[in-house]
Amino acid sequence: MKKLYSIILFAFLAISAHAQIDRSKMPEPGPAPEINLDEPQRFELKNGLKVLVVENHKLPRASIQLSLDNPPILEGDKAGVSSLTGSLLGNGSKSIPKDDFNEEVDFLGANISFGSQFAFASSLSKYFPRILELMADAAINPNFTQEEFDKEKDKLITGLKTGEKDVKTIASRVQRALAYGVNHPAGEYTSEETVNNVTLADVQQFYANYFVPANAYLVVIGDVNFEEVKELVTARFTPWTKAVPLSFSFSKPADAQYTQINFVDVPNAVQSEVTVQNLVNLQMKDADYLPALVANQILGGGGEARLFLNLREDKGYTYGSSSGIGNNKYIPSRFSASASVRNMVTDSSVVELLYEIDRIIKEPVSEKELKNVKAKYVGRFVRALERPSTIAGYALNIETEGLPKDFYKTYLERINAITVEEVQAAAQKYFSVDNARIVVVGKGSDVLENLEKVSFNGKTIPVKYYDKYANDAEKPNYEAAIPEGVSVQSIIDKYFEAIGGKDEVAKIQSLKLVYEGAAMGGIIKVEEKRTADKMAQTTYMNDAPMMGVIAKGDELYMKQGANKVPLPSDLQKDMKNSMGIFPEQSIAANSAAKVAGTEMVDGRETIKIEVPGTVVQATYFYDMESGLKVKEASVTTMNGQTQNQESFMKDYQEIEGIKFPSIRVSSMGPQMIETKLLEAVINKDVTEADFE
Repeated sequence: MKKLYSIILFAFLAISAHAQIDRSKMPEPGPAPEINLDEPQRFELKNGLKVLVVENHKLPRASIQLSLDNPPILEGDKAGVSSLTGSLLGNGSKSIPKDDFNEEVDFLGANISFGSQFAFASSLSKYFPRILELMADAAINPNFTQEEFDKEKDKLITGLKTGEKDVKTIASRVQRALAYGVNHPAGEYTSEETVNNVTLADVQQFYANYFVPANAYLVVIGDVNFEEVKELVTARFTPWTKAVPLSFSFSKPADAQYTQINFVDVPNAVQSEVTVQNLVNLQMKDADYLPALVANQILGGGGEARLFLNLREDKGYTYGSSSGIGNNKYIPSRFSASASVRNMVTDSSVVELLYEIDRIIKEPVSEKELKNVKAKYVGRFVRALERPSTIAGYALNIETEGLPKDFYKTYLERINAITVEEVQAAAQKYFSVDNARIVVVGKGSDVLENLEKVSFNGKTIPVKYYDKYANDAEKPNYEAAIPEGVSVQSIIDKYFEAIGGKDEVAKIQSLKLVYEGAAMGGIIKVEEKRTADKMAQTTYMNDAPMMGVIAKGDELYMKQGANKVPLPSDLQKDMKNSMGIFPEQSIAANSAAKVAGTEMVDGRETIKIEVPGTVVQATYFYDMESGLKVKEASVTTMNGQTQNQESFMKDYQEIEGIKFPSIRVSSMGPQMIETKLLEAVINKDVTEADFE
């Protein structure tokens, strides 16, 4: 009976509560949650190192963050020295070899990382004294060796080479270089040439000049005791030599005098990188800092923002479009709105980006948009408080950015107080369509004709031309790039004659090619078998099959062990463009294939054939003099991601009357792998079982 009474009482209370709530009205938002941030305890060493300690005993962990709040550093003709310095820091110390250092850190289940202007460590609190000691030793007594320097230099150059044809990498470099100028710390870029200028002595000097305690902050957070931290830090960091970093003077950057399109031609691009940008003078301590963030969030801060809804959801131009606004107390930052778009809609995307920027400047945002963005900021802020790194960042910002002590305690309160008028005022101050620099990096032969016709607010936007290093360039002349009388068929005919003759090529019913090389500490072997309508390619690592691709008829799939994974239909369709004993046999029959101009490859002038596709765009390069194929390149675009691959063919040798490249240099991930021809077998050693 008592149980029944309880159930009835519960039901009555529930019905009563429901009756008292007016479900037709949106509930009023409650007050912003109260933010309780522990105030850091502070002390300073005689060498200038400032230390902040926040005790938090909820979990038995501790983190250490060392930050050097130095002004921007101009590296000039040795750009890359800071990157190399950061790579070499943390490789042990003068007293602990690299391997012993890393082994002990791993044994303790800790983490230590370095950059040229920071260091970070975290561990269980019981190991905190030793981890602090290791981090301090590696920071103050770095172990810079020629051997490690050479390794890191080779890695950096390899990465730079990999990005040479990457459209996003080129776009990022040009955007910064045009905004600031290449003689400004924010506009200079690292190249193979500048990296080769750097010596180990330069790294040591850079460290001595800039890894100094004058502007350094050490933030310790976690299950620690302040007095113990003070004792340990004083003991470990007092030997850090007192010094002040060098300072530079450089020209102040300025926006474009008028709105203009800055175009960079990248012939292998299958998408255009479009960015509308202008400089902003914004600091965290500014009164309109938070309204500026909110304005940017409404414009391009996610899946519900205006740029995304316009360019993706409404127009279908791109997988996503966004905007960002920076802040910096030393130099101007940038506001930018960008999208990676299909070639055919490049001009339209420029107009839509400008339209949305112009609209948020001229028209007040809606109360609904503002309310939604405020809710997102509240949620993100509260969730971020759970991470010790967030608390460290907040404490550091208050110290370095001139913020009031209650900046983060009143953060939500100030976010919720932002008005529509304040958002529009911030947009008018920091966003621009009148002095905007519109950087477009893409395939000029596809996009330039329409791009030169773009107008906005009744004015045609002029186009200026640059190369991929932001140097002034002439307008590309695509018509003059194709020699008279050259066609896809003539190029292929010359290629077949060069490798042995059309009649000899026609006699080949099957072909097996095997290439082998060293990579990633092992032996890579690529075996390819072809007939007129089938293809099987298998990649081996140390004679163990890693992956295979099979194509026969309408069946195309990847093979890993016994597993067969069908390829997406669009990719299958594109792969059929390269079927045959030689891909050229399919290319000749493909009406979409076209001559795409000339290009220098390894010092030789080549003529290009481009084979477009939905997922894969392939380009083939043939020596103008010999007719031999010297390069293949492809750009694969799937799920918003783009991958570039290249293969270079060298030193052709004749086997059974047909010439094959004896060396292939191909991209595999971030590396270029050289493989040598082991076998070229014609009209044997290929069976139906090879395509299963």
